[in-house]
Amino acid sequence: MFKRFVLVVTAFLIASSAAGNDPVPSLPKLTIETTAKQAILIDATTGVVLLDKASKELLYPSSMTKIMTAYTTFKRLKEGKLSLSSQFVVSDNAYRKEGTRMFLEVGQIVTIEELLKGVIIQSGNDASTVLAEGISGNERAFADEMTRLAHEMGAAQTNFINSSGLPDPRHTTTAYDLAVISMRLIKDFPEFYSLFSEKEYAYNGINQGNKNPLLYKNIGADGVKTGYTEGGGYGMVASVIQNGRRLILVVNGHTSMNDRASEAEKILRWGFNEFDLVTLTKAGQVVDVLDVAEGTTHSVHAKVANDVYITIPRDHKKHLKAQVHYLSPLVAPIKEGDEVGKLVISIPGEPEKTFPLYANESVDRAGFVKRISNSIRRLIFGSEKKSEIAKITH
Repeated sequence: MFKRFVLVVTAFLIASSAAGNDPVPSLPKLTIETTAKQAILIDATTGVVLLDKASKELLYPSSMTKIMTAYTTFKRLKEGKLSLSSQFVVSDNAYRKEGTRMFLEVGQIVTIEELLKGVIIQSGNDASTVLAEGISGNERAFADEMTRLAHEMGAAQTNFINSSGLPDPRHTTTAYDLAVISMRLIKDFPEFYSLFSEKEYAYNGINQGNKNPLLYKNIGADGVKTGYTEGGGYGMVASVIQNGRRLILVVNGHTSMNDRASEAEKILRWGFNEFDLVTLTKAGQVVDVLDVAEGTTHSVHAKVANDVYITIPRDHKKHLKAQVHYLSPLVAPIKEGDEVGKLVISIPGEPEKTFPLYANESVDRAGFVKRISNSIRRLIFGSEKKSEIAKITH
């Protein structure tokens, strides 16, 4: 007999462990209008998409490309193949790059730390090229590595031709892919990510401010990167933290810097105001006590392996139900860590979400006499019913 015990809680559940390369389906009942041609807003903890406007439509990433340039460089640093004090020489090719610059000179010897600041804070196309040539020998080889790494993390529509984002009809990505890349950057390299929140950097006596307008507003922004090309318009990848909760926003196709900044702030405020992030249960927390047959004890505690978080519109909370499903009774022996049931979360109009439950302790198989006694007891009294089950903290 398949048995259900019902827990009534006040949130819609999505586990953080379920958020991998592909964010979970969006919650379509709540939206906001935007002048962006492409946009996506994601809760970074759960991977829930809060807003999606043409997020998988190809676009020109402009200087937002440099997020992947930084990621590729960070990877070499973390692997120990390079250090922040490693030095590269500025080539004539790098010196002649158009657009935003770090103002490097031909033949200068520059450290990777200086170049990263030139790329991230000053958005230097010359600095991006020096990094690419120094790491991979030439910029196209570096761009190929950027593309490969992007595909491995799930940014499947991305194709990089250069390290700076200078216009090329083959140099394309999507808002969705830029969000995936940015979330991976923050997750994989927290030791380097703080560079994206620095507001200014001076090199060769020239001080330049970070072009991310949200860093200068009191909204918790800590990155990531702006960009502009004539063909793609004004774009931005933004990361904002409020009360420990991070939202990732990508907007593109704006007609002005002011429009880009105001729309980005508007969407982020909407995301924080209209949605809640709730911790439903923590890793290792006992969710329920399940019946066991033929064991040395009559029950086993069931727990989740990972923290379980939810992102939900605030007005949807009252509709949620969480249930524990398992085949009752479980039959001993049961080893600690065995999967013993499912935590099932449901809300009207949304697909159910299920998460495995694991035995918190082992239950040995009972001796013959006790097994016979337990069998007779079940025949007479039936499966034991619990009047109360473990509550989920929220």
